[in-house]
Amino acid sequence: MAKTVSALLDPFERQNDPDAIIHRRSVPAKDEITADWPAWLDPEVRSVFQSVGIDRPWLHQVQAAELVHDRVHTIVSTGTASGKSLTYLMPGLDALYRSRDSAFNDAEAQATILYLCPTKALAADQLASVTALDVPGVRAAAYDGDTDPASRAWIRQHANFIFTNPDMLHRGILPNHPGWDRFFKRLRYVVIDEAHSYRGVFGSHVANLLRRLRRICAHYRATPVFIGASATSAAPAESFSRLIGAPAQAVTHDFSAAGELVIGLWEPPLTDRHGENGAPVRRTAIAESASILTDLMADHIRSIVFIKSRRGAETIATLTRKHLEQFAPDLSVRLAAYRSGYLPSERRQIESQLRSGQLLAVTSTSALELGIDIAGLDAVVVAGWPGTRASFFQQIGRAGRAGQGSLAIFVASEDPLDTYLVHHPEAIFDIGVEATVFDPQNKYVLSGHLCTAAQELPLRAEELEIFGDTAEMLLDSLVSRGYLRRRPAGWFWTHAQHAAAMFSIRADGGGPVNIIDSDSGAILGTMDSPQTHYQAHPGAIYVHQGSSYFVEELDEQNHTVLVTQVNPDYYTTARDITTVGVESTERRSEHRNLAIHFGEVVVTTQVVSFQRKSISSNEVLSEEPLELEARDLHTKSIWFTLTEQRLVNAGITPEFFPGALHAAEHAMIGLLPLVATSDRWDIGGVSTALHADTGEPTIFVYDAQPGGAGFAERGFEQFMPWVRATRDAIESCECSNGCPSCVQSPKCGNRNNPLNKPGAVLLLSAILEDIEPRHHR
Repeated sequence: MAKTVSALLDPFERQNDPDAIIHRRSVPAKDEITADWPAWLDPEVRSVFQSVGIDRPWLHQVQAAELVHDRVHTIVSTGTASGKSLTYLMPGLDALYRSRDSAFNDAEAQATILYLCPTKALAADQLASVTALDVPGVRAAAYDGDTDPASRAWIRQHANFIFTNPDMLHRGILPNHPGWDRFFKRLRYVVIDEAHSYRGVFGSHVANLLRRLRRICAHYRATPVFIGASATSAAPAESFSRLIGAPAQAVTHDFSAAGELVIGLWEPPLTDRHGENGAPVRRTAIAESASILTDLMADHIRSIVFIKSRRGAETIATLTRKHLEQFAPDLSVRLAAYRSGYLPSERRQIESQLRSGQLLAVTSTSALELGIDIAGLDAVVVAGWPGTRASFFQQIGRAGRAGQGSLAIFVASEDPLDTYLVHHPEAIFDIGVEATVFDPQNKYVLSGHLCTAAQELPLRAEELEIFGDTAEMLLDSLVSRGYLRRRPAGWFWTHAQHAAAMFSIRADGGGPVNIIDSDSGAILGTMDSPQTHYQAHPGAIYVHQGSSYFVEELDEQNHTVLVTQVNPDYYTTARDITTVGVESTERRSEHRNLAIHFGEVVVTTQVVSFQRKSISSNEVLSEEPLELEARDLHTKSIWFTLTEQRLVNAGITPEFFPGALHAAEHAMIGLLPLVATSDRWDIGGVSTALHADTGEPTIFVYDAQPGGAGFAERGFEQFMPWVRATRDAIESCECSNGCPSCVQSPKCGNRNNPLNKPGAVLLLSAILEDIEPRHHR
């Protein structure tokens, strides 16, 4: 970089709004600490690593490799670019190299490795790295949906290092395990890359999938060691143990070298526009990030912008090109967008151009957050909070080449959590990263895996322990519903249908709905039924692989959605009305006038309208009513009650009860990701001044997934810090009566009315006072 790292933020701090940078933080450079190569590592394998420039491994790599070699399930939870792959490649490639000359049928001497990761792009990148090492005896191959039938047969019989994803393991490999008997008999290691990404319902599915994998391995008398690679997360040993269903140890101290990292927390300024109910509107994170990227590129600083949505990545790239064309047209062609949905060849071309310097900058979804090799960048812009601190540090770790300094800017979006974080930097830098939240005992998830396990091999009573305490009760239910049959030898699958094909491990319940292009008749993709009312209602804009489609018709009876390709300048957001009924209470905590509960609820939701919003400004262009049927969701929730007298004593008069509760509920939904690895859209909420089941003013915050996802329970466990952060976020916002940065919600079916921002602060303060009198500040 032409400038020093510390000087990079200076021009931004001198822009028209000098208050945009709310906080500036410098993470100092650190030196590396290396260690000797493990004594058990074959000299030939060691020389291969040394030939690619690894003279000596970092200490954490050796610590983890030693644990794995001692047959301890191990997770490495260290920073970006800390060489986590070497921790499994040392023992893994050593085992494959040593078994290179053993007889084909000698299962004891031979070894195989199974590598799992959530994306094809990362698996392809890791496969390319292993192939490039060219270690004798290693026969590495990818086995996923893109693998042709002829190659699949060869891989099953001959490959000993297979790269795949959980979806293929679920539907393609485990149900057909007899064809994989040679591979499973020799299975020595199972690598689970990006382990922190297995959270919520997806994490619950993968946890049960790995229990099925361990059961199949035991059938073939294999006892593989599980190796996890993860971004930094809270309690990684505990999370990984829960994921694989067996005790594991963690290596968390990062001994790799790193240059100085300067981080700026940026809050876009308020504009002179007004939104719903007259609320002030900030300049969007998209527009602000495009301006920042323009300045970075003008200074020839190699940069990447991360944003959660594919549309956002494309829009930032488009706006930046328009800015550059006015004064530096030669630079406008050195920018590309990168996201899922591109063809593998397109992604590879962008990655190559970024590494070579042909591209100066890229705008990306989290697809480039993972361990894909794109080192060599100088600056990272994070447009909107990515959901977790783990993701945030993973993203900003993408900058900094060969220990050189780097710059990161977090641009807050209009969201309560973003508002809180830019004004409370300690929540990013001093609290530590979140725990990875998922619930393997979710009955809606576990039931499908029990069916699939029974089809793979009849389930025996002595095997149920691996699936948890609720497995036997669920099996009885599955027998009564006709899915399984009980025999003295165990539980047997009785359906002609393929059990694994009955559900998707990335789904949230309900059968698949086909998205059909009305012009060509082609099936563009599928969507899980519960999401159609939100994303595929008539008039919605549906995005598929970068193209936008207008939803012409939602035919729920025939499970189809008809769409027509369009190029709109707006996107759509559905709004719903929701009620909650209490089914049962599992946990309870009482404090003076406050009662906190966690348990099962039934949520009845009806999508009543949708808004069209400008892509560039988030301005509401119009709102249209919808006539869709209500749906019931059986899930888990936290709810709490305060007495009416307590609210009055807090300074809230009865006419303001609904607005105070409603505003607090919205903000609490927005702030739950601070203590749980949830996204705002993973959860929902309801507030009422008098609930039929509780008889008191009540706020519910529930998991928006059948059976729950673990987020609401995490809210119960972290109630105090969650409420305190919510109160502080509302107070930090500079608006007067509430806005999207504090108490307004884009999903609210009541059009964000009534909302009482001051009342929400009083209510939340009262809660804190009841739990910890006089110490809640």
